[in-house]
Amino acid sequence: LGSISWVLITMFGQIHIRHRGQTEDHEHHHLRPANRNDFLNTSKVILVELSKSIRVFCIIFGESEDKSYWAVLKETWTKHCDKAELYNTKNDNLFNIESNDRWVQMRTTYKYVFEKYGDNYNWFFLALPTTFAVIENLKYLLFTRDASQPFYLGHTVVSGDLEYVTVEGGIVLSTESMKRLNRLLNNSETCADQSVIWKLSEDKQLAICLKYAGVHAENAEDYEGRDVFNTKPIAQLIEEALSNNPQQVVEGCCSDLAVTFNGLTPQKMEVMMYGLYRLRAFGHYFNDTLVFLPPVGSEND
Repeated sequence: LGSISWVLITMFGQIHIRHRGQTEDHEHHHLRPANRNDFLNTSKVILVELSKSIRVFCIIFGESEDKSYWAVLKETWTKHCDKAELYNTKNDNLFNIESNDRWVQMRTTYKYVFEKYGDNYNWFFLALPTTFAVIENLKYLLFTRDASQPFYLGHTVVSGDLEYVTVEGGIVLSTESMKRLNRLLNNSETCADQSVIWKLSEDKQLAICLKYAGVHAENAEDYEGRDVFNTKPIAQLIEEALSNNPQQVVEGCCSDLAVTFNGLTPQKMEVMMYGLYRLRAFGHYFNDTLVFLPPVGSEND
């Protein structure tokens, strides 16, 4: 662990550290992945050790009328998590509580997950049943992050003076954030329903609760500043890009390092799995067999 920490600090030099008691000085932070050249020049041995140090627990949270979601989720992207569990807020025994309040259900889930699995994972990723996630891109984004620091990340939105991570794009909490959240959840009054005039969504309630613990939201972006946690399906993003800037469909649509897309049907999740993990240009990945190299000077990727 000491060697890994030293490598992270010396190689990337981008770890953003906030100490307890200094959260009032927090400014909006755009979290970006490791420098590409530094990453590519890193030895495979170090990369393997780094990858082993990042353990992601995936929480699928929410209800779905379509039962096929659960079957597809188990057979698609959740298999790339270090561990994944599905919590159906309508049928799961965990939610045998009087309230149907989503915030009550969310904090019940977080408390249960941390107490059962908190010692074995350092990142906790919560997604809706309609979300598709690329866990490898998430781990790449987390290479330069320190899970012992209090922050959480995803697609941030500002509402008044509150900046929060939207549940539609997925929510990632560091282990330190989970520890602080769990301490607050043990005090039922501290993280009780914060709604006053109208009902607040569960992700806003989470943000208010985390602020009590000195945990702030971070917006995750790629090298060009494009969001990587998407709250819409990829088809809609492409359609919007075609309408807004038809000359730059891909660049205007989505990041190469996208982590999530939301609003997918089970069938579209299977299509995403095919495009991401099964479709291959022969020779591009299988470089230990036959390799068909492009002509010298070609821009073929």
